[in-house]
Amino acid sequence: MAKTSELRQKDAAALQTEVKELQKAYFGLRMQKATQQLNNTASLRVARRDIARAKTILAEKTGK
Repeated sequence: MAKTSELRQKDAAALQTEVKELQKAYFGLRMQKATQQLNNTASLRVARRDIARAKTILAEKTGK
C-alpha cells in the first residue's frame, strides 16, 4: 500500500510508472480471482484504491 505522503514526494514521471505497476499488480490479482487462487478478495479493493490515489495525485501535479 502506497502512502499518500510518499506519492506526493514523487514527480509526474515516477507517478506514471507507479500507476502502471499498480495496474499490473491489480491485473494479476484479478487473474488470481478468476482462477480461484485468490484467498483475500479485499486486496482487490485495496489495489483499486491505491491506483485511484496515485492517479489523483498525478492529476494534481499535472494540473499545476
